[in-house]
Amino acid sequence: MIDAVGNVQRVLLLGGTSEIGLAVLRELAGGRPVHAVLAGRPGPRLDAAGSGLRAAGHDVTVLPFDAEDPASHPQVLERAFADGDVDVAVVAFGVLGDQERAWQDHEAAVRLTQVNFTASVSVGVELARHLSAQGRGGIIALSSVAGQRPRRSNFVYGATKAGMDDFYTGLREALRPAGVSVLVARPGFVRTRMTEGLPAAPLAVDQDAVARVVVRAWRAHRDVVYAPAVLRLVMVVLRSLPSPLFRRLPV
Repeated sequence: MIDAVGNVQRVLLLGGTSEIGLAVLRELAGGRPVHAVLAGRPGPRLDAAGSGLRAAGHDVTVLPFDAEDPASHPQVLERAFADGDVDVAVVAFGVLGDQERAWQDHEAAVRLTQVNFTASVSVGVELARHLSAQGRGGIIALSSVAGQRPRRSNFVYGATKAGMDDFYTGLREALRPAGVSVLVARPGFVRTRMTEGLPAAPLAVDQDAVARVVVRAWRAHRDVVYAPAVLRLVMVVLRSLPSPLFRRLPV
């Protein structure tokens, strides 16, 4: 339960190996020990994430979670909430994939959609149920500026993020009467394992910079945040450009 001065006590990270998600969790903790529930695909990376948080003084519960198995999600969320209320749930899983393959290969496109969109909706519905029953708490949904306007270079990924973004934007309004908040975070290019080997886009940042922006927005009870913040203005311009002009941009 969030204490009298606004410190979180229990954080659920769906996507327990996500570098951005872990950075957000650490930023939420603010140097204080919290109970971290890491839900992710079992393996060395999830083990390392748990060990790192324990070494920093946090109490850690690790749950197996497979984004590609929606039928298992209700049980995972049931276990995540079984030991007490969750103050903040961070939805941080996703895949980038090979974008040229994604629009030409059926299997690749379906997997990208199932992980980034379908699974996000699946866990979102369950989070809404549990947080509504609590009557408090919040969700931080890590979306992307890629969902703001389709680009030739990554339109399949962008489409999945647009769907996720719209779902959590609507979920925010649905949960508002229950006292549950939803922050939709829209980072730009973030230097992580997922983007390793790709040419860095303008305004590229690391996961810690994103986490600082996101948690500051969460503490300020914002609905949407861009990371870095200047991307909000950039996307206003890009969304307003006529298609023939937008098509000529190196994006």
